[in-house]
Amino acid sequence: MTLANKITIVRILMIPFFIWCAMQDTAAFQIAALVLFCVASFTDFLDGYVARKYNQVTDFGKFVDPLADKLLVTAALLIFIEKGFFPAWMVFIILAREFIITSLRIVAANKGRVLAATWTGKVKTCVQIGGIILIFLMQIFATPSDAFAVHLFTPVIVWVMTLVTLYSGFDYLRKNWDLIRDGAVKEK
Repeated sequence: MTLANKITIVRILMIPFFIWCAMQDTAAFQIAALVLFCVASFTDFLDGYVARKYNQVTDFGKFVDPLADKLLVTAALLIFIEKGFFPAWMVFIILAREFIITSLRIVAANKGRVLAATWTGKVKTCVQIGGIILIFLMQIFATPSDAFAVHLFTPVIVWVMTLVTLYSGFDYLRKNWDLIRDGAVKEK
């Protein structure tokens, strides 16, 4: 197994610890959850860098790396539903986009085509990770006098994350509509 793939596996193994820490009520565990999330998010950059720099790009990595990203973000979003920071319907939109684009990638792969990450997909990932970090920071470090600002700012972050994710999904579908159109026609 390559170093890049080992880094990806470590990211997946961090997720249960992140979830456990994030579900605790003390500030120390919330900080630990935030640190785990940040480190795990950084490993997404690191494994890609190592894979490209040292020619360690593998089929396993192409499959597991995006899966690890989706598992990490999904874990955070589900925790935010549990804590009342994020409405479930918005998480559904975000997860639906991920399922749709993953399915589109599978269809493309079956046709011998690779769907490269678009700039909107990269922006979406950055916005999601940044939004999750900001929500954690506000919940951990906000004082009672900050309550109004947190109450006002959290929904803005949530809406931005959802809208950017939705736009990214439409962008992928628009650019790859031929896969859907051609896939809807019965093969002879």
